[in-house]
Amino acid sequence: MIELGDVSRRYDEGPPALDNVSLKIAPGEAVAILGPSGSGKSTLLNLIAGLDKPTNGTVSVDGVRVDQLGEAGSAKYRRAKIGMVFQFFNLLDDLTVADNVMLPAQLAGMSRSEAQRRAAELLNALGVQRHAKAYPGRLSGGERQRVAVARALMNRPALLLADEPTGALDTASGEDVQQLLKDLHADGQTIVLVTHDLALAQTCATRTIQLVDGRVANDTGMVVSGDVR
Repeated sequence: MIELGDVSRRYDEGPPALDNVSLKIAPGEAVAILGPSGSGKSTLLNLIAGLDKPTNGTVSVDGVRVDQLGEAGSAKYRRAKIGMVFQFFNLLDDLTVADNVMLPAQLAGMSRSEAQRRAAELLNALGVQRHAKAYPGRLSGGERQRVAVARALMNRPALLLADEPTGALDTASGEDVQQLLKDLHADGQTIVLVTHDLALAQTCATRTIQLVDGRVANDTGMVVSGDVR
């Protein structure tokens, strides 16, 4: 599903954000990216998403050479292949919950009627259908993150990327999102998540990759113990 070959990313004359990283992630894996601040976690996620380009090396996702795409190609790739979930939801406050969820499908050219059916299906599956006509500001943090996950899944992406998906949630809501991601993985969804939350990694991931100073320091099927901040 994902293959990085000798990937480096430099932003200035200082140390690289990523330094000759090579890794492969198979379809159906749930992988947690751990590491201290500044270790390159978000840079890695952005390269996989096509939001950034490597200084050196290759990035391939589901048969697409992401590092070779232009701006329009990157946008098309994200619509077709990638679902993204963010720490602070990134929902549009002036759109209803249903319209937020439908937006990626409409940008991809899906008819409104088909998008409405798909959105209703996802909102029902994620337990927030009753809020379809509400605006995001009226929802709890956990409910908004469920809506964000529904939006990310709207176009049936090959890969779900999650950047600190429980970072802005209270404990109970965070546990709900943990279970949601675990259930998605059990259904076969490939997931790559960046997190400081060891409980989230232990619950959702079957593999962890720990980054330190832009390099892979550990790659294991079990979460390492200790503080990853």
